[in-house]
Amino acid sequence: MAPDLLGPALALSAVLFSIGAAGVLLRRSAIVLFMCIEIMLNAVNLAFIALALLHGVAGHIMVFFVMTVAAAEAAVGLAIILVVFRHKQSVDLQHVNLLRG
Repeated sequence: MAPDLLGPALALSAVLFSIGAAGVLLRRSAIVLFMCIEIMLNAVNLAFIALALLHGVAGHIMVFFVMTVAAAEAAVGLAIILVVFRHKQSVDLQHVNLLRG
């Protein structure tokens, strides 16, 4: 990616992050919530890669850390969703109160 594409790449990253944040705040389905979190993590990865043009390899290293966190979040989150769905027959977060004391 050329340095003149830094602005559009960061703008796309900001748009993706905004879409993900809006989805987290507005949706009530657990599956959509996790998809929006993944969109936000991918937006951060895009920003790291775009900024790696200016700062060298540090952005690429951070992308690997973010990808590791995203993979762990997806595995644990989907396991929790499956358990909740088997128990409540719904993934709507307003109807789920399993974790409340």
